[in-house]
Amino acid sequence: MPLTMAAIGEVNRIRKITGQDETRQHLAELGFVVGEPVRVVNELGGNLIVWVKDSRVALNRAMAMRVLV
Repeated sequence: MPLTMAAIGEVNRIRKITGQDETRQHLAELGFVVGEPVRVVNELGGNLIVWVKDSRVALNRAMAMRVLV
């Protein structure tokens, strides 16, 4: 399921990153790599604030849909 469907506060593991090479590379640079735990901290107007690799990162809905958990 895409990260946008994950419950707030629930820890999930990243299963797959979809999209073009540039998109996958950008997400990897932010810490979104397969096998890494990720937790949705908050949702604001469809955009997400997530915790990954001891950092809080804001993702818009389109980018969050590329991260499958």
